[in-house]
Amino acid sequence: MRTIAIIGASLAGLRSAQALRRQGFDGRLVIVGDEVHLPYDRPPLSKDFLLGKVEAVPLADQDDLDALNAEWRLGNCATALLSHGEVALSDGTTVEADGIVIATGGIPRTIPNAHVLRTLDDAVKLREAFATAQHVGVIGAGFIGAEIASSARSLGKDVTVIEALPTPLTRVLGVEMGAACGQLHGDHGSTLITAVNVDSVNVDSGINLADGRHVNADVVVAGIGVRPATDWLAGGPVKVDNGVVCDAGGVTNLKNIVAVGDVANCAGHRAEHWTSATEQAQVATRNLLAGETVATHTNGGYVWSDQYGVRIQFIGRATNDVRIEDGSIEDRRFVATYRDSSNEEDIVGIVAMSNARLFTRLRRNLK
Repeated sequence: MRTIAIIGASLAGLRSAQALRRQGFDGRLVIVGDEVHLPYDRPPLSKDFLLGKVEAVPLADQDDLDALNAEWRLGNCATALLSHGEVALSDGTTVEADGIVIATGGIPRTIPNAHVLRTLDDAVKLREAFATAQHVGVIGAGFIGAEIASSARSLGKDVTVIEALPTPLTRVLGVEMGAACGQLHGDHGSTLITAVNVDSVNVDSGINLADGRHVNADVVVAGIGVRPATDWLAGGPVKVDNGVVCDAGGVTNLKNIVAVGDVANCAGHRAEHWTSATEQAQVATRNLLAGETVATHTNGGYVWSDQYGVRIQFIGRATNDVRIEDGSIEDRRFVATYRDSSNEEDIVGIVAMSNARLFTRLRRNLK
């Protein structure tokens, strides 16, 4: 291959570029990104950035970026995949490439009159809004919503979190562990309202709930998930279904095109995790250069979240058989394991709250 285009200039895109160079690709490398910023780390945006402790955290220093010898097309999004080797851009130009890495990530699901937090520009707007707010409403008690709520409380705001499910995070952690995470809100003075949908958000007064209640809020943030950024691929040659459809090696129905990160539906599973994006990039680029699937990626599903001074870690999958291995939920310091239904000795998932050492040790036993 003489030219490879990476569509997406965030974590998955950058790690793909670095992997290509490490694996010996010395041809032309074009990196297209819809933001004007060079790659930065997203996790701090909902935490230390909102608190004013840090500014944007680069994912690579300038020397590392220079070593890529890449052609950057920033502030320029892909608008169509014209063929198996040509991408149309929003500035009216096209990029022709022998190989393509799709790393366009996800697009936040929105609610009218509510902020979202996905990009650096989103975080800047939200931090400015927090500066004059007294009451903050957060829609969605998943990891991102909980982190935003935690940051708002640290800034002294009155915080209300609204979750449509009866218990937060049940789809990820199950009911018992989701409830344990949900209790952190009350521990630190936030109000958690569950099992109710949002009817509308009023920019002047706050959130109207479907059951008729009203939540006062000067600033409202929606943390209700993302959808894969695949609109630009509609009608093109690459198959799309809840993301870019690819095998366990990130290879699409076209062998010269691979997908990585939040946008990639790998072997029927789409993982929106920092670690998955990094690991997928190593495998998918290897397969791209090989012209076939010579390696696969097994998604470990590792995710971490910092909320109210507590670090939550999770890996694997949740089951109904969950056991406390150390500590207690009441102390907000514990490690629990999830067991396989067919063999209760097999650990298939682990969740920890403020107990990183034991979590790391048990992780070695994960099936």
